[in-house]
Amino acid sequence: MEDNLNCIYRVINFMEKNYDQPVSVKELEDISHYSYRNIQRIFKYSCGETIGAFQQRLKVENAYKRILYTQENLTSIAIEVGFANIASFSKAFKQHFGISPKAARQSKEQLLGGDAIIPITSEVLLEPEIIYLKPVQVYYQSINTYYNNEEIEVLWKKFMENDFPESGTEYFGVIADEPLIKTEINCRYDACSSVQSCYKKLPSKMIFGGKYARFTHSGSYETIDDTYTKIYSRWIFNSGLEFSHTPIIEKYENHAENEDDQEKQLTYILLPLK
Repeated sequence: MEDNLNCIYRVINFMEKNYDQPVSVKELEDISHYSYRNIQRIFKYSCGETIGAFQQRLKVENAYKRILYTQENLTSIAIEVGFANIASFSKAFKQHFGISPKAARQSKEQLLGGDAIIPITSEVLLEPEIIYLKPVQVYYQSINTYYNNEEIEVLWKKFMENDFPESGTEYFGVIADEPLIKTEINCRYDACSSVQSCYKKLPSKMIFGGKYARFTHSGSYETIDDTYTKIYSRWIFNSGLEFSHTPIIEKYENHAENEDDQEKQLTYILLPLK
């Protein structure tokens, strides 16, 4: 079972890096250490979709991020995410989201309601720090969730059973899918440590590397949605900055072991910039 899970992590990580490129049978077999037929079966059972459907979703969701956060023209976006032309891109995009790329570009504001993960209403304007971060290798476990605090808490309890060194270990949460454009497929959240487990070998990958807008959330994780609401309602569309399609990352600077200390918790929310 653990071998299957590590195999899925490897395939997901590879597909995220290469979603805009043709992926061959041999590449998938080399990455997974399974036959093509078996990795397809394991992936569909574990993730609820085929590898091909996963790649197509990555293409259109990354395109939507570019539509949302950049001024690139639609033809350039289509080519960048791996479509041969604007026609095939428009067809896949509309099948997935029920709206054309052109309409999505013209009506960004529609994303701020409906099925968005966050109800976007706030009078508070947050201002981030703009920082540059070097790449960091992390060791991780994942969960598919609708950014649900209870499910994420269960993941972290399981993750911390891996027995990480108390000194010098940093912890991160990687939100793999953009909350504003989430579809019926659950978002993926990665619990990450900067140090390998003392208990078992966890899969690894690189995060960061580049320019970020860093927001600070003080207090309990249960209220972090309030901070996201302030970011998305007032700042993100009026900042004049262009955003990268790489994931949002949370860095857990201070963590409270009991409820009495939760107000002392400190979480950095890092939005990638171009």
